[in-house]
Amino acid sequence: MNKLLKFIKYLTVFLFALIFIQCSSEENDDTGSNGSGNTPSLTASLSSLSFEDTQVGQNSQLKSFTLSHTNLSSDINLTTTSPFELSVDGSTFSSQLSLPVLTTSSLIFVRFIPDAINTFQENIVIQTTDIADDIVIALNGSGTPVIHNYLTFNRTRVAFGGGFNQTSVQTFNLHNDLSNIEAIKMYVKLTCPSGGCDEWDVFANVKVTDPLSGERYEMARFITPYWNDNSQLPRGFEFDVTDFKSMLTGNVELRIRTECWNAKGYEVSVDFDYIEGTPDYQYYGITRVLNYDNGSQAGVPYGVAHTFDLTRSINIPSNAQSTHLRTIISGWGGQAASGDPDGRTCAEWCYRTHSVSINGANMFQHNLGPLGCASNPVSNQAPGNWTPDRAGWCPGMEVPTRIDSFTSSMAGTTFTFEYGFENWTNTTTDNSFYPVSSFVVVKSDTPISRAVVVD
Repeated sequence: MNKLLKFIKYLTVFLFALIFIQCSSEENDDTGSNGSGNTPSLTASLSSLSFEDTQVGQNSQLKSFTLSHTNLSSDINLTTTSPFELSVDGSTFSSQLSLPVLTTSSLIFVRFIPDAINTFQENIVIQTTDIADDIVIALNGSGTPVIHNYLTFNRTRVAFGGGFNQTSVQTFNLHNDLSNIEAIKMYVKLTCPSGGCDEWDVFANVKVTDPLSGERYEMARFITPYWNDNSQLPRGFEFDVTDFKSMLTGNVELRIRTECWNAKGYEVSVDFDYIEGTPDYQYYGITRVLNYDNGSQAGVPYGVAHTFDLTRSINIPSNAQSTHLRTIISGWGGQAASGDPDGRTCAEWCYRTHSVSINGANMFQHNLGPLGCASNPVSNQAPGNWTPDRAGWCPGMEVPTRIDSFTSSMAGTTFTFEYGFENWTNTTTDNSFYPVSSFVVVKSDTPISRAVVVD
């Protein structure tokens, strides 16, 4: 009997101890997960999101991340700040989301809608009352200007022979409202026809027709690559043609020309980006000063007597707030011995400095020196002789546009203009030429007439 009582006593003590240990274990398990015995967790698949540059007022491409969670009893709340927005379905967006914890993961979509030209840095803050620390995802993106794109020539074939012509003239409808256009960029894309491209580096340009005079103004010049196109450049050759904005509106006639002398030639595409922003001045006017630009041998003869007039008288409107000259020039003819110490022949190869004289004083200079042809990104020109430096241009490259800005507005003044070459005498029978175009550009915040140019 005593043994039985002892056994019962020991058994009772053991059971009380077991109950005490179990209770203590439950009291110390502070998971906040409704007694499940597991710690709540919440993680995001990334800590930052970077968006591509996006035009003002446009939606970016969607980005996404995943939230993974376990043992949560309260909703997950996400907040962000404009111009970023959140969504669970990729179609309905807001700055706040509240997610019930029905599943163990959630896919979150994020988009960027910039409202200004700026760089934006914001955060997504992710919270739940089950966990003390917030999760923060950094966001960044840049708003860029609104761009209106217009395709004009579209793989238009220019060649010589085989039913093709070296030039094409067409009319296009371009942007009408220029009041908020800050810049106009033009892109020229060359594509090889099925039979291949022209083998040579040739003179080429794009002109716009002046609606008042019917004259064609050279907006841009380039030299074609040997044997190939310019597909190594995503959009082709790039030119700033903002100076011609008064002509690049509404119904516009354009001309493209390549001096190809075979039936291969090129397929040429030209498109324009009208970039919104605040113009430097609201009104532009442009007038032609020199126009010896219809081909490589239509330029001014160099080193010999000639009858090309390189002097002008220019009158600037009284309300001009800014005046500058715009010039394109490239040398042609590579056989005439220059007599230079380096033996470079003229006018393709001989380095020269040209001058622009205003009222008889040398005011601006144009250096026709090396541009680094071997570094040209349009490098697929073998077996052409494309790497040696020419005088101020390279095969498969834009010919530089030279901007000469006056330090004052020149408003209401009349001045003389003269374009000058370095002295040199061609003692050979080979010809050298400088095709040149030059314009005077005036700007104002009040309606402005063009400068008047007199030969």
